[in-house]
Amino acid sequence: MALTPDDVVTKQFQHVRFKDGFDPDEVDDFLDEIVVEWRKALEENAALKAKLAEYESGEKPAEQAPVVDEVPAPVAAAPAAPAVESPEATGSTSTSAGIIELAQRLHDEHVAEGETKKKQLIADAEAEVDRIRTEAQAKQREESARLERERNTLEARITELRNFERDYRTQLRGYIEGQLRDLDEKSASTDSTPVSAIGL
Repeated sequence: MALTPDDVVTKQFQHVRFKDGFDPDEVDDFLDEIVVEWRKALEENAALKAKLAEYESGEKPAEQAPVVDEVPAPVAAAPAAPAVESPEATGSTSTSAGIIELAQRLHDEHVAEGETKKKQLIADAEAEVDRIRTEAQAKQREESARLERERNTLEARITELRNFERDYRTQLRGYIEGQLRDLDEKSASTDSTPVSAIGL
């Protein structure tokens, strides 16, 4: 299907997320300029075709005319007409080709810019992931160090309490054993005292 100026005017591009792209107004203005030039080229082409049709329709009666003197003039003019028409037709064709090439180049630039933006977004996302991972690892190390310090503190406190318990048991045992010795000594001294001394 041939591309027409109306196709350029009505073409809608999808918006891409996370992409700045070109200014839509500038792109629209530039496409409007392309459409104007394209329409001029099409009008020139149509005018040339009309002139060619007039020329061809004017040439046939001249060939049928019985006057011999008028025949060489159209014949001489016949080769000149395609020579004049050919550069103009080629010019309009090259203008159309130039417009299509320009549109293709714009498309390629948009695609290349999109690829560059995509790579940039991926690189930014990977950098953000690395930053978050580094922060998480740093927090993990910090938390592990804090828990290790707390564990060491608790272990020191447990050791201190065990030592206190051991010392307390030792002191308690010594105290009880001392009390038992005192009782034994008192009991022994009571057994060795005569009954008359007790007052019975």
